[in-house]
Amino acid sequence: MEKNELRKEIRSRKRQFSAEELRVQSLSLISRLLVHPRIEQANTVMLYHSLPDEVDTHTAIDRLAACGKRVLLPVVLDEERMEVREYRDQACLQTGSMNILEPMGRPFQTLEEIDVIVVPGMSFDADGHRLGRGKGYYDRFLQQVPKAYKIGICFDFQKVDYVPSDQYDIPVNEVI
Repeated sequence: MEKNELRKEIRSRKRQFSAEELRVQSLSLISRLLVHPRIEQANTVMLYHSLPDEVDTHTAIDRLAACGKRVLLPVVLDEERMEVREYRDQACLQTGSMNILEPMGRPFQTLEEIDVIVVPGMSFDADGHRLGRGKGYYDRFLQQVPKAYKIGICFDFQKVDYVPSDQYDIPVNEVI
C-alpha cells in the first residue's frame, strides 16, 4: 500500500470511533507514556498539542509541566518548517496556522537538550517507520535532533505491518 492509500485507510478507521471513544482510548496510552522510563528520566520533553482525531496529549502536557519538566511544543512557521517553543500553561497558547494550539514566545534554540520527543503519526509499524500527514514537518525537524529518543504514539488501530518509507523518513525508537 502506498502512503496516500494508507492515509485514506487510517482516516477511514478513525471515523469508526466517536470523539469520546478516542478520548477513552487515549487515557491508557497517556498513562503508559507518563510512566515510561525515558519520560520519567527526561528533563526536556517535546510533545504535540493533539488534534481531535489524535491521541489526546493535553493532560500529559500539563502533568509533565507540573512535574517540573521542560515541555516543548511545535509551532508551524510556513509550508515546510516548524520550530519548538516552551509550554508554560494553557494561557501561553494561541491558535496557529493549522488550527492547532501553539505556545507563544521565543523559539527554543538548544535542540540538543531535548531528551525525548513524542511523535504523532497517522500510522506506525513495528520497525518504527512512521506515516505522517504528508507535509514532512516532523521528518525535517527530527533530522535536527538525532540524539533525542523518539516515541511514536498512536491508537492500536493505527498500527500496521508495514509503513512505506524513503530516505527522508526518520523512524522512531519505539511505538506506544
